[in-house]
Amino acid sequence: MFPALETERKQETLPDPYEDFMYRHLQYYGYFKAQKGSLPNSATHQHVQKNNPHYLLNVSFGERNDLIPDTLQKEKLLYSLMLSSPLLRSRQLLFDELDQVNPRLREPRELFAFFSSKGTLQAPRWPIECEVIKESIHHIEWVPPQPEYFYQPTGNEKVPEIVGEEKGTVVYHLNPVPTEGSYFTSSRVGGKRGVIKELAVTLEGPEDDTLLFESRFESGNLQKAVQVDTYEYELTLRTDLYTNKHTQWFYFRVQNTRKDVTYRFTIVNLLKPKSLYTVGMKPLMYSQLDANIYNIGWRREGNEIKYYKNNTDNGQQSFYCLTWTIQFPHDQDTCFFAHFYPYTYTDLQCYLLSVAKNPIQSQFCKLRTLCRSLAGNTVYLLTITNPSPTPHEAAAKKAVVLSARVHPGESNASWIMKGFLDFILSNSPDAQLLRDIFVFKVVPMLNPDGVIVGNYRCSLAGRDLNRHYKTILKESFPCIWHTRNMIKR
Repeated sequence: MFPALETERKQETLPDPYEDFMYRHLQYYGYFKAQKGSLPNSATHQHVQKNNPHYLLNVSFGERNDLIPDTLQKEKLLYSLMLSSPLLRSRQLLFDELDQVNPRLREPRELFAFFSSKGTLQAPRWPIECEVIKESIHHIEWVPPQPEYFYQPTGNEKVPEIVGEEKGTVVYHLNPVPTEGSYFTSSRVGGKRGVIKELAVTLEGPEDDTLLFESRFESGNLQKAVQVDTYEYELTLRTDLYTNKHTQWFYFRVQNTRKDVTYRFTIVNLLKPKSLYTVGMKPLMYSQLDANIYNIGWRREGNEIKYYKNNTDNGQQSFYCLTWTIQFPHDQDTCFFAHFYPYTYTDLQCYLLSVAKNPIQSQFCKLRTLCRSLAGNTVYLLTITNPSPTPHEAAAKKAVVLSARVHPGESNASWIMKGFLDFILSNSPDAQLLRDIFVFKVVPMLNPDGVIVGNYRCSLAGRDLNRHYKTILKESFPCIWHTRNMIKR
């Protein structure tokens, strides 16, 4: 890697055609004067000479020294010319001040190389078709003091008929998203370029009690909301990107709530014929005011819960509905609803950052990049084991491989993974014994792209990664390919 400039000058390289042309062009017009008015005999020698800063310092200006009278400006120009050399066009090299041209290797990057307003975290990369609001969404962690009871069906739950936007009022509608037939092309931090417009309706005054919906945030999923009565809304979920299916995960925000009023929400385009909502599961709700005032987080809420087949039929596939009623705890609150407890890519990075900064845990937990996802998000790999006294004992350790979140909509897997990591990184005697015996290879989030965009099952390839563990398509399924390759090694 070019340990010294003197060594570089001895290396023979083929001349760069453009640089050779510009050199002759500038020399012709008097900006460069070769020694004693002669050019080097060979193109190779000429190319090496031009990369020599001493050559440039001594002869570059020649008779035209008056062009740049300031010595400092002259040196800046000379070194800019020198650094533009193909030999020195390496992002791995750093140079000292002007009077010390000694190249050295750049220090290795830290694990978290990208910065955001929260600290040293890599900002999530989104497909360029996705609109993303600038507001950061954060929820507190909270454990209910008492077990939350299942909903007990009465048999008298209302089964609303679907009204649709023909008879209702659309109060929230995302721009068309990529479906089957389209494919992922590129990504960027922040998603779609340009101004992000407000999609919720404009309130007509303080007495207007229409709910304001939003889902354009990390892991959010809500395509459309239609108001069919004063306090009743029909909701349509977005399919997994680049597919026309997999609608089950929902996560959205509502604002402008009213206390002591019964609202009804009905999701109209679910695809699973069976659901845990038929055996007592409740939707999750989060009140921002309750979190700020009482330190209360996500909790299971809802009454008159019913999961049933949709009465509309498009002739191709059947849809199912989930309906529930709820009373919000506060006026003018900001609330969230979700299928499972959300756990985002940013949540994972915050957790890993805390591990990396822990002086004790970082001794036996090494964080690495397994690969990059299709969108360029980092897929992290944790290696957890206690240091072994001898290389022989280290080689004798058996490996245990764990992964989670191959399906983005199964956020409970991330919470289980977090519980495991909390344990295995602790000072518990059992955890220490396990670290003495085994090497744990952990991939905590196999499908970060799907998690970020709010998919239920697929990656940005539009495929279920859980069905592609035998794939040889490294470019299409990098997370799976590199995980399998790591296990083989």
